Amino acid sequence: MKAVFLDYDTVSNGDLDVSSLTAAVDDLVLCESDDAKTAERIRDAEIVLLNGLELSRESLRGAPRLKLVALAATGTDNVDLAAARELGIAVCNVRGYCTSSVVQHVWGLILSLTQHVADYARLATDGSWSKHEPLIEMRHPIRELDGRVFGVVGWGELGRGAARIAEAFGMRVVIANRRGESAMPDRVELERLLAISDIVSLHCPLNDSTRGLIGARELALMKPDALLINTARGALVDGHALSIALRAGRLGGAGIDVLPQEPPPDDDPLLEPDIPNLILTPHVAWAAREARQRCLDEMAANITDFAGGGHRSRVV
Repeated sequence: MKAVFLDYDTVSNGDLDVSSLTAAVDDLVLCESDDAKTAERIRDAEIVLLNGLELSRESLRGAPRLKLVALAATGTDNVDLAAARELGIAVCNVRGYCTSSVVQHVWGLILSLTQHVADYARLATDGSWSKHEPLIEMRHPIRELDGRVFGVVGWGELGRGAARIAEAFGMRVVIANRRGESAMPDRVELERLLAISDIVSLHCPLNDSTRGLIGARELALMKPDALLINTARGALVDGHALSIALRAGRLGGAGIDVLPQEPPPDDDPLLEPDIPNLILTPHVAWAAREARQRCLDEMAANITDFAGGGHRSRVV
């Protein structure tokens, strides 16, 4: 089978082993990301591999030999799944490949914000420490996590992984009910979770019910010293409302790894340099080398299974 990886450069800088992929197909072409060349590249392909590029209905229709789209991600919102279903094109994703990497990043953000690592590092090198400035240790409030509440929105592999670390710190974990679904006895409504949590960590998919999940109203429900962490999808959070809340001191801090549009436009509100207690990273939570290698190997396993008539990790 002829396969093309449309944006291989978004998962590897030459540090990964592609032998599992080359063994799974007859012919594999690895490409650098270029939206303008998508139609040409997939025209004769039987398998398309991709990470973040979009595959629209028009694109799928222009690939008459296409049998399988293999995603290098868990999220599927960049592929027109309805069109794929209508056209008889299978779509599979990869799951659980980056749990350790994402959980590390979640807690890297939390601990950096809680300990004010960047702020105190600056005080150590700008002369403040050597000048014995008074109360330097109290310039930025540090608090213990033990006994506090960790709120998880999205109780999947990643949410569970982040919660396990919270419990190791002595935190109490609360889980949000899924919006629009029947309440579960061991969960709370989102509004209640926001009100009682000291840290809120988002791990839910982006869909019609979660888009704009955290806006001005939801931020107003949170404690003024609470932290918001988003390593899921950028459009879950209203960035303008978040920037206002942080500037006004109505929120303790935020760690954001994802934005609604990536790369972001220059006018994205969270790119403004004067927002206090915000750590913004360029969608790297998943990017540990081990996670990226695991991703490729899982894609290869999906392709091999599909060729044998299986349905491994199929979403369509």
